[in-house]
Amino acid sequence: MQKSRMFEKLNEVSKKLGYKNILASPKLEKIVVNMGSGAFKDDKNFMESAKKDISMITGQMPNARAAKKAIAGFKVRQGDIVGISATLRGRRMWDFFDKLNGVVFPRLRDFRGFSKKAFDKKGNYTLGINDHTVFPEIDANKVDKVKNLQVIFVTTSRDDASAYALLKTLGFPFRD
Repeated sequence: MQKSRMFEKLNEVSKKLGYKNILASPKLEKIVVNMGSGAFKDDKNFMESAKKDISMITGQMPNARAAKKAIAGFKVRQGDIVGISATLRGRRMWDFFDKLNGVVFPRLRDFRGFSKKAFDKKGNYTLGINDHTVFPEIDANKVDKVKNLQVIFVTTSRDDASAYALLKTLGFPFRD
């Protein structure tokens, strides 16, 4: 997204919310893309292909996420790698946001928009994508296992209403 277009959107959000200063309006701070290993946590090939897929999708290498504590019922020990995560900021964040809105969401099966209920009480929005092959970088013929993604939109907003207004103004497809 170009800077001039971004400032127009921020100006529009600040007018909607009644802010006198554009700098007080909420902004999109970062986008976090997560992928958990689930039942395949011991499979090294799965984790390597997941890292490769996330790096192709986001344009940067993801970080490995370790378990914070042991859970015997899931056979997870403290320090085991249980997922990977990539945090996007700045130019990569806006490019990823545009790719989501322009390419990925229209390719989702039976897509009618996202629910407004996925906001946490601090102005962040979380969505899940069940099939990572909807991204154009992934060749569906070379995929061994379909993987799930979690995408978190972190805003500077302090409440859900202003974060909703921000994402709606930026063109995020919410269900009416």
